[in-house]
Order: sequence, then structure tokens, then C-alpha cells
Amino acid sequence: MLAVGTKAPDFSLQDQNGKIHTLEDYKGQKVILYFYPKDNTPGCTKQACAYSERMPQFMEKGAVVLGISKDSTASHKRFEEKQGLRFTILSDPELNVIKAYDVWHEKMNYGKVSMGVVRTTYLIDEEGVIIKANDKVKAAEDAENMLGELA
Repeated sequence: MLAVGTKAPDFSLQDQNGKIHTLEDYKGQKVILYFYPKDNTPGCTKQACAYSERMPQFMEKGAVVLGISKDSTASHKRFEEKQGLRFTILSDPELNVIKAYDVWHEKMNYGKVSMGVVRTTYLIDEEGVIIKANDKVKAAEDAENMLGELA
């Protein structure tokens, strides 16, 4: 996990509609950047729906929400449509951004060790500096917790 107070690495990734996004695009706004393992899985769906439901409150506080996983843009589009999501989901199949944000780690699942995305959320300030980092994310509580972090 990247340390609070460090400059957030820039990125250039496609969203679920094929549009390219960079961190620089959001200069002047707070950014909630959350990394999750996989579209349409129970925990990831709970987390995404919680963010989607609270989008008006995030917008009120001048924050943008960006989800990132290694799933394809087509998978993200299906996830968005199935769940009615109202925020941007970025695709990182090459793992460049996932690794830059230090969220690609060994994980233990049912006694098997494999590499995967560790559910992690970063709050980035208007100048691109990480002001909050959490790698102990509880999917269902993440959106509410991040809402509380916004001044």
C-alpha cells in the first residue's frame, strides 16, 4: 500500500465505455480510487452498489469515485448495466496501475495461494496527494467510511 502524503501515481486507463481517464483529469477534485478483485462477485457488487447509491453525496462533497480492477472494459460494462452503477470503472488488464498502487499481492483463498488484487481504497486530494489509504476494506462499509473521510 502506498503511504499517506505521497503523490498518487498518474494513470491512463479505459472506462466501461471505452473513454480514457487519467488522474490529471481530476485535478482540483478529491478522488476516491478503489481497487477491487472482480466484477459481479458478492463483495465487489456490495461495494460498487454502496458507492453508486451514495453518488449524490460524494458529488455534493466535490469528490469523484473511480473503481479499478483487472477485468475487461466489456466485463465492466456488463457489471455497470446489471447493477445500475453510476460511476466510472477503469480496466487495468495489464496490471500497470494495480502494481503502481501496490495492491497486487499473494492471497490465500480456501487454502490456495495465488496472486490477486487486495481490496484497497485511496483518497486523493485536489493536488494528487494520497490523504487516506486503507487496505483493510470491508466491502459493504467502504463507501460509508469514505463519505465520512470527506470534509
